[in-house]
Amino acid sequence: MSSPKTLYHNTESIFTDAEVAAFRKDTLGCANVVHLNNAGASLMPDEVTRAIVDHITLEAAMGGYEASAVRADAIQQFYVQAARLLHCQPGNIAFTASATDSYTRALSSIPFREGDVILTDNDDFISNQIQFLSCQKRFNLRIEHIRNAPEGGVDLNDLRRKLHTLQPRLLAITHIPTNSGLVQPVKEIGECYAAYEKTHGEKTWYILDACQSIGQMKLDVSELHCDFLSVTGRKFLRGPRGTGFLYISDKALSHGLEPLFIDMRGAEWIAKDKYAPRADATRFEDWEFAYALVLGTRLAIEYCLRVGEDKIWHQVKLLSDYLRHELATLPGLRVLDRGPEVGGLVTFTTHDANADPRRKVQTLRDRKINVVPTFRNFAVIDFDEKNVRWAIRASPHYFNTKDEIDTFVEAVKEII
Repeated sequence: MSSPKTLYHNTESIFTDAEVAAFRKDTLGCANVVHLNNAGASLMPDEVTRAIVDHITLEAAMGGYEASAVRADAIQQFYVQAARLLHCQPGNIAFTASATDSYTRALSSIPFREGDVILTDNDDFISNQIQFLSCQKRFNLRIEHIRNAPEGGVDLNDLRRKLHTLQPRLLAITHIPTNSGLVQPVKEIGECYAAYEKTHGEKTWYILDACQSIGQMKLDVSELHCDFLSVTGRKFLRGPRGTGFLYISDKALSHGLEPLFIDMRGAEWIAKDKYAPRADATRFEDWEFAYALVLGTRLAIEYCLRVGEDKIWHQVKLLSDYLRHELATLPGLRVLDRGPEVGGLVTFTTHDANADPRRKVQTLRDRKINVVPTFRNFAVIDFDEKNVRWAIRASPHYFNTKDEIDTFVEAVKEII
């Protein structure tokens, strides 16, 4: 990987100063804080906030069911815009309450049998790993991990070998894990899966967790070859909390995969002892929605598409690479990110293993700088390999500025 400093100075910002100023003017929080917690929950554009408040006000004025009926066409546009974002059809999209909710619905649809294998990477989300362990306990499954390449990320040769030798029931990959800055080579992983799938049919299903990559970079499910893709609204997509959505492939739908707890929206009760699942991704949804949040998520997607996913990715990498370089110059501090490609999640620790990162984060917060602490139990395999107990994570977005990063680095220098 080239030097982040060289990358920053040799690559100009893809946005003009006026464009960045416009993004910041669109975002109330930019006037109040240096927000470097976009991998946790980003600042919503003001138009997203207004859409949510306006619908809540409409519900208060006329009733919740009636308000959703009045706004039915606008609500349906969520599916159209989400499909644009992922390059699929609206019927492949299910709205959910979070990325974890999306992931759980997908996982619950996998037809596990005793002795089946879950094949996953070493840099997964804590909730995903816990769910795999729960499935192992309930169904007597086996969990196998793909070896990491020397430079970090999935070793593609090991992936190919384990797919063919283990023939897992589930392949589960996290595109961008929460702690290491790593961007997994998901296009190449998808190609490995597609080649394997040609000779193994529906033996294996593939879930891709894209909760940190959605809104940070372009995602095209036709290139990723996944059966399910789970995302959240609150992170780099800049939508409201309590939102997510799930892509379900035509293959998964046509083979009858459905969530374990399907309800009256996902299926029709057609006889005393029989129900019929919906034909499209609606079968993965519940009856009750926070429709204000559906509308807010739609506006967040539209805002992202207007800004441009490729431009967002360029700017996020520019700022995060600059941040990594500046942090690496500080004595007593260790930047933890590694991989063939790194993105907008920047993690670091100090040589004082017994320090309490929560105090450091609170000190930064008192200075109106938002970052988050993270701990070993969030990513046991990754942290044990790096021999660290805790880290601080900063995650810039395209509306952040170099001056804000300099302010953050200067503050870190003072508190470590």
